[in-house]
Amino acid sequence: MKKLINSIIALFAVASLSSCGYNGMVKLDEQVQAQWGQVENVYQRRADLIPNLVATVKGAANFEKETLTQVAEARAKATSVQIDPTKLTPETIEKYQAAQGQLSQALGRLLMVTENYPELKANANFQELQSEIAGTENRISVERRKFNEVTAEYNSRIRSFPNNLTAGMFGFKTKGYFKADAGSTAAPKVDFESKK
Repeated sequence: MKKLINSIIALFAVASLSSCGYNGMVKLDEQVQAQWGQVENVYQRRADLIPNLVATVKGAANFEKETLTQVAEARAKATSVQIDPTKLTPETIEKYQAAQGQLSQALGRLLMVTENYPELKANANFQELQSEIAGTENRISVERRKFNEVTAEYNSRIRSFPNNLTAGMFGFKTKGYFKADAGSTAAPKVDFESKK
């Protein structure tokens, strides 16, 4: 009789867990972690392209060494920030995004300064690297969007009743999102008068 009661309790517990979405939460958590891996992959691709770009730019006569140093330092900092995919809190995502944002700014300054070097702009290797970096920036945007989508689905699931009870029992916590970079919502100011 005791075995029967234990079997019924175990069966009830399994049914309760599956009806409260435990397995679904695990699946969504895995999707978030997998998508995080994709985000890291595209950021790593960008980081891998930068040394070749810097080496190509170094060949330009009188190129601003300070700009190259800033890019190298920002790359080193961005690649040193490692996030445990099981701890994708808003704070860790923000820290990762800040380091990557600094690299984006340094890279943007580098590409802007190269406008002053016509021989560099005409260099086929530089043009190809510039194109690859632009393509990688687009991939970063796509993967960040996908990450936010799967994270929203996961966060919604663990916060909905009765899933929130199961999530609380088993330690499922909300995950952070990528946010728009600072200043990206402000429209650029166009001043045609200053060009005269």
